[in-house]
Amino acid sequence: MAKFDKADLQRRMAGAVESLKGDLSGLRTGRANTALLDPVMVTVYGSNMPLNQVATVSAPEPRMLTVQVWDKTNIGPVEKAIRSAGLGLNPINDGNTLRLPIPDLTEERRKELAKLASQYAEKARIAIRNVRRDGMENLKADEAKKEISEDDRKRLETEVQKLTDEQIKAADEVASHKEKEILSQ
Repeated sequence: MAKFDKADLQRRMAGAVESLKGDLSGLRTGRANTALLDPVMVTVYGSNMPLNQVATVSAPEPRMLTVQVWDKTNIGPVEKAIRSAGLGLNPINDGNTLRLPIPDLTEERRKELAKLASQYAEKARIAIRNVRRDGMENLKADEAKKEISEDDRKRLETEVQKLTDEQIKAADEVASHKEKEILSQ
């Protein structure tokens, strides 16, 4: 049985693009989006937990998020976690709920976010190329073990490169769309 598995390579490359989409969804575009708070970790009950495991986040208005903390004793730690997350949000605590007005993005902040989006895209491209390298190494190992012929290896390497090009193009399109969304506000 050959170590080379095209379906596995495809799954791993597509995973890098999906991860990029997740990273980009957390970037602010000036509109309220509950995914904005996904990276926020809250220290409660003696451990670090994702915000969505201690509260419900909703977007009742285009420029406002609300955070309904399930256990009222955790409202302080949740507020502190949101303030210190570097998202530029200032929670308003009304005792039961945290309201997060989404401020307008400054031109400078937009450029920072666009630059961050391109950094995320570069990380995804590197991950995709690393998967390609693994595939190519597996093909060479299979050929060395006489499990595939040189012609098969070359044909499969072409397929791996084509797959890599498709996934990098997909990552670039996702990032480019997000950059336009950030800069066009």
